[in-house]
Amino acid sequence: MREEISAGGVVMFGNAILLLRKYNGDWVLPKGKVEEMEEKSEAALREVLEESGVKADIVKYLGEIHYTFKENWDENKTVHKTVYWYLMKARSMDTIPQREEGFIDAKFIHMDRVVDMAKYDDEKEIIKVALEEMKKIIS
Repeated sequence: MREEISAGGVVMFGNAILLLRKYNGDWVLPKGKVEEMEEKSEAALREVLEESGVKADIVKYLGEIHYTFKENWDENKTVHKTVYWYLMKARSMDTIPQREEGFIDAKFIHMDRVVDMAKYDDEKEIIKVALEEMKKIIS
């Protein structure tokens, strides 16, 4: 089994969280592979910027999620993926979705609607963790 390490951001601006829409309609959080000799936090900031065009600053580490999936090109090969998530604060709401990666839209979604819009259960869970942290910051 191949191991893959990624990092991503739950990016807030006011009372909203950034989601990216893929060409198939799925709304997801920005994340990507950690490159060799790169810190996880640096990778998370880089991926947010690359995939959404959003410049952000890390507020705090939120936790990690693990899952496995089959290689697209070889059903017999399984990948175990670990994603490290960071709560981030966007410097502005300006977005430029990275079309080369299949993202057709990038929007800040109100905190009351973001969990329902996110496609994947593990991302929904990390968004819930982020929302709890946001409430502490806002109050």
